[in-house]
Amino acid sequence: MKGLNNIRTLLVVALALMATLCCQRATAQHTLTATGGIGSSYARFYPAEETKWMWSMPTLKSGTTPRQLFNVGLSWRYYSEKPRFVGAVGADLEFIERGFMDGYTYTSTWEGEGDDKKEIRHYKFYSRRVNTLMLPLVWQPHVYAFKNRLRIFIEAALVFSFNISSDYRYEDDAYPAGVYEWKVPRDNRFGYGLSGGAGFAVLLGQVEVGFKAKYNFGYSDILKNRNKYYSNSTDGRENPFWYTPLRSPIDCLTFSLTLGWRFNKRGFNEWFVVRPKRERGLGTFNFSAQTGASNGSNSGGGTRSGSSASRPGATTRPGGPPTTKGGR
Repeated sequence: MKGLNNIRTLLVVALALMATLCCQRATAQHTLTATGGIGSSYARFYPAEETKWMWSMPTLKSGTTPRQLFNVGLSWRYYSEKPRFVGAVGADLEFIERGFMDGYTYTSTWEGEGDDKKEIRHYKFYSRRVNTLMLPLVWQPHVYAFKNRLRIFIEAALVFSFNISSDYRYEDDAYPAGVYEWKVPRDNRFGYGLSGGAGFAVLLGQVEVGFKAKYNFGYSDILKNRNKYYSNSTDGRENPFWYTPLRSPIDCLTFSLTLGWRFNKRGFNEWFVVRPKRERGLGTFNFSAQTGASNGSNSGGGTRSGSSASRPGATTRPGGPPTTKGGR
């Protein structure tokens, strides 16, 4: 309970900070957006395990009825008052359900005969949901269309995360579901990674309605590697691994609807920046005249000022230099 109280305090402080930044000036180039949607998650174990994407999982209260993984959050963006850089910078505060599915046991059937005979494994999966608080630090390049009524953007972010709680479930009913008990020697509460995404927002006055998709690529491990925590011999059913993987980062894919508010009635300053037009050359190129002058120079038909052929009294002998009348 003490940990949950600390998390609530952190959320309140973060929300108050975002509101202060957004309201500090009436003309500030800020937006505050609420997001919510669904997602999927996947773990990249090394050595490799039999895994698959996790889209839903029953809760402890719902019994065997699966529930879709979801995400909610707040997004703050700052747009420079001067066009010093492209796009916006900001931060998000998100609650995301993520996790993984691991094949803990299997049965085999065989197909074919002789040399073509092959084993087909039918796995049963252990599912674990992790409730995570994420803080992405975002850079968002974008472009506008339809007279600044549509914003199309991409996002890149450095992400920090904190794992709040977790629960697990086995596909085999012989093993009951339960709350995952965190152990300091075995589990990592904090994490980090990168994320990238894209989306759009329709601007209706100061209101912005949109959609975005984002992929979070985990770099940190959900489990401490086997050099620090080797086996689960002292663990309960919450740990399905005989030996802890060397690597266990978690990726997640999210799809979210967005509803935002712009703290500026006039609009963003970048809408009113008048960029100078490049002047096109007014002169025309006379190709015929240039071609004629070039041909005359190359054929010797033209005369050059100061040449012996243009001096009075000069004649040209075939095969020799010009001579002057009266000369020897």
